[in-house]
Amino acid sequence: MSTASETNTQPRLRTPDEYRESLRDGRRVYFRGELIEDVTTHPHLKLAVDHAAATEFGLAESPEHRDLAVGPDGYSRFFHIPSSAEELLVRSELIEAGTRAAKNITPLIKEIGSDALLSMMAMRESLGEPYAGRVEAFYEKVRNEDLALCVAQTDFKGDRGLGPSKQDNPDLYLRIVEQREDGIVVRGAKAHTSASVNSNEMIVLPTRAMGPDDGEYAVSFAIPIDTPGLKLIVSPYSSDEINEEEHPISATHKMTETTTLFDDVFVPNERVFLAGQADQAGPLAYGFVEFHRFTAISYRLPFVDALVGSAMLAAYTTGIERKGHIREKLTWLITYAETLRALTHHAAIKCTVTDGVAIPDPMIVNMAKLNFAQGFHTAIQHVQDISGGLLVTYPSREDLEHPDYGPELERYLAGARGVSGKDRLKIIHMISDLTTGEMAGYSAVLAIHAEGSIEAEKLTILLRYNPEQALTFARHLARLDEDTSHSNGTGAG
Repeated sequence: MSTASETNTQPRLRTPDEYRESLRDGRRVYFRGELIEDVTTHPHLKLAVDHAAATEFGLAESPEHRDLAVGPDGYSRFFHIPSSAEELLVRSELIEAGTRAAKNITPLIKEIGSDALLSMMAMRESLGEPYAGRVEAFYEKVRNEDLALCVAQTDFKGDRGLGPSKQDNPDLYLRIVEQREDGIVVRGAKAHTSASVNSNEMIVLPTRAMGPDDGEYAVSFAIPIDTPGLKLIVSPYSSDEINEEEHPISATHKMTETTTLFDDVFVPNERVFLAGQADQAGPLAYGFVEFHRFTAISYRLPFVDALVGSAMLAAYTTGIERKGHIREKLTWLITYAETLRALTHHAAIKCTVTDGVAIPDPMIVNMAKLNFAQGFHTAIQHVQDISGGLLVTYPSREDLEHPDYGPELERYLAGARGVSGKDRLKIIHMISDLTTGEMAGYSAVLAIHAEGSIEAEKLTILLRYNPEQALTFARHLARLDEDTSHSNGTGAG
């Protein structure tokens, strides 16, 4: 089989405006019950579009980031197939840089989709034909056309104690309802579909391993977002109007989430990657998750750095940075951030290569994700503790500008080292947006559930760990490998 890199196509990178125009395709997007005619102009949804345009497509036009954002083949580096630890580290660096440029809200219109593509490219041999060839052809299409790509994986599941085929409602897991000569028809829904509103294509994956009776649920495919029967129901979370002054991050940067409905959607054969092979559902599901968790820990790096920097800034501007308990909290935050960075790096270093694709070490990836998730709320607590109660009781800009009491109020807000009241309020706004508002609540839930739950990470670590070396050493220390029955006169006989 020829590899995608052998095709003779002219590399093409889309501009932010070309990306925006590609979203005007008649897609069925609903927000608070209203069908949205144009997601690029809707007051709420355009934030996600502009956010992604500036970051994912603008990064390649930036002199500072072009060498990082564009791969050695001239295509977007997101679609470059990493074949070594070094190339995985560059991919991690790109994800981190993009997240920094996006003020800690990763756009995910290339990250998550390329995770799915790369994981499937690594599974071509096990998928076999015709699926392997279809995966490769779709990979080439996405790369060559520089498409925005999302992933729909999580089913609603219903009674989680039962498998897909045992549910009272047969559509609680996405399923094949009709097999045709030219394709399949699917019905059901997927939850938590990130960035689908402003993507061009959607990859659908199974959510779990399937049993022998679950063949109709073992399905994977890719479809354009404007496919008939596909409906995107946008979550209203964090949709209230907010001003940029008090919310310097979340007022201009956003990622959408949808409940994704498949109302008897037809998928042509060339876009079907799995259709009824229950034994392949688990490997497809878990292969993507492990690749995506590497992306997840990479895009968390700017966030943990922001927490460290915010805590330091709050301490310095209030003159408490030398206090013992403050130094202790700052040390904890630094250790938390740098542990995540070290584990992310080590996961790439210990990669394995399958079918030409470097795969980050799953156990270390899950250790990194678990470290982040379990430490998240403690980290937020330390930043809030250092920053003080003004995070939620601050006065408004209008109050500072009031002709009667504004000047007096600003004097009271002034901090240490000559920090003015207005500048201190800017610092408070930034830390509040990061740790107390709707964006912070979104981040808190993502820390626990995104890319797999805490319990899923623990289970993966346990299953991936090879206990033999540790058990052998423990047996040696206990002298179980020696015949000690007669030594030192302590034998029983």
